[in-house]
Amino acid sequence: MTTALRRLRNYIDGEFRDAADGRTTEVVNPATGEAYATAPLSAAADVDAAMAAAEAAFPAWRDLIPAERQKVLLKIADRFEERAEELIAAESENCGKPLALVRSEEIPPMVDQIRFFAGAARMLEGRASGEYMEGFTSIIRREPVGVCAQVAPWNYPMMMAVWKFAPALAAGNTVVIKPSDTTPASTVLIADIIGSVLDELGHPRGVFNVICGDRETGRLMVEHKVPAMASITGSVRAGMQVAESASKDLKRVHLELGGKAPVVVFEDTDIPKAVEDISVAGYFNAGQDCTAATRVLVHESIHDEFVAALAKAAAETKTGAVDDEDVLYGPLNNANQLKQVKGFIERLPAHAKIEAGGEQVGDKGYFFAPTVISGLKQEDEIVQQEVFGPVITVQSFADEKQAVEWANGVEYALASSVWTKDHARAMRMSKTLDFGCVWINTHIPLVAEMPHGGFKKSGYGKDLSAYGFDDYTRIKHVMTSLDG
Repeated sequence: MTTALRRLRNYIDGEFRDAADGRTTEVVNPATGEAYATAPLSAAADVDAAMAAAEAAFPAWRDLIPAERQKVLLKIADRFEERAEELIAAESENCGKPLALVRSEEIPPMVDQIRFFAGAARMLEGRASGEYMEGFTSIIRREPVGVCAQVAPWNYPMMMAVWKFAPALAAGNTVVIKPSDTTPASTVLIADIIGSVLDELGHPRGVFNVICGDRETGRLMVEHKVPAMASITGSVRAGMQVAESASKDLKRVHLELGGKAPVVVFEDTDIPKAVEDISVAGYFNAGQDCTAATRVLVHESIHDEFVAALAKAAAETKTGAVDDEDVLYGPLNNANQLKQVKGFIERLPAHAKIEAGGEQVGDKGYFFAPTVISGLKQEDEIVQQEVFGPVITVQSFADEKQAVEWANGVEYALASSVWTKDHARAMRMSKTLDFGCVWINTHIPLVAEMPHGGFKKSGYGKDLSAYGFDDYTRIKHVMTSLDG
């Protein structure tokens, strides 16, 4: 007996709609490998409709005083808390994530982030007004950029949607957001929440719109004439394509792309504590995190002891069902991602040694064992390229100079960490590591007040913080004559 699939729909101008041409894709629960829903495969007509709605809503939303936009965001945050269990269930089905971890690790920070940007809406910054030329007064206006086309990833579809819509709406922009084709469910639910708040407070329905679809849908959004800004969290390849497409009409672009975070462990480190924290930061969310602690560089004097302890921690780390409160992470997001992770393992060079894991777990879904690989060289594929899975690699370095060289010796530059009791060394490393974030004796904590974003092929632009808010604004100089 076949169970009917749930039907997800686009959210355009305050209405849930199927794709104009009726096309759909199946949405698969990665914990079971089985389809549970269908979602629109949106095309040009759907993108046109969403952009028209956002464009029509923009003037009224832009012209609201910040305090009114703050009220909307604060109510959205309240509604997230009220409907938390719905959001948890949707995200768990979306991604196969353990329910308890979504409840404890995603809902609270998302609510906090929305409230942070609600406050940021009322803290517009600019240079001091004044007379910089005799007889004239200059002032700075900080304004929203316009309609924002936003593309969210599948690793944290719900939280990344928040990182995008919250600063955009707070700054006075309107939004058309596309979730990944593998994880649309929680974003569609977010549309229901935001839409109900906009209705209750009497604001235009087109302020927030959701379009489901694939890469072609995203391309149509980025190339559309209406958006003033394109924002994407995704792969380097996707980011490059967005930047190229946006360049044709000089759209502003915000890119948060891949990562290959070095975790530099010196000989004076508290090994048990470091191993405990690094294993969690490496395996959380199945390693599907651009900042995951998956590339460990450890001093040669403690290498063997550290690897043995890390392999033991991996063996004790559990992956499994969404309702098992003892698991640290769920499955990889989709069949293609499972294939990619397996491919890295299959192509390991002869000098590499699998210390733990290295194989798929179970006979359904896309689960992969927590893995540790040692004996690697700087030029190895698995060291240079983002695996995006629960795989931690370990290299042995001789001194601080070599540690810095190897840490910086990749194309990514999003996040990093240093583990040492030597304060001066930690400060030197934080200066020389070429990454957007350097953690010291920790890895992966984020706060709404501090920026998240990288350099090099990890992209440009910041999420979170006042810097992230500023990315969704433009600056205008107004000069007036004092002659009357």
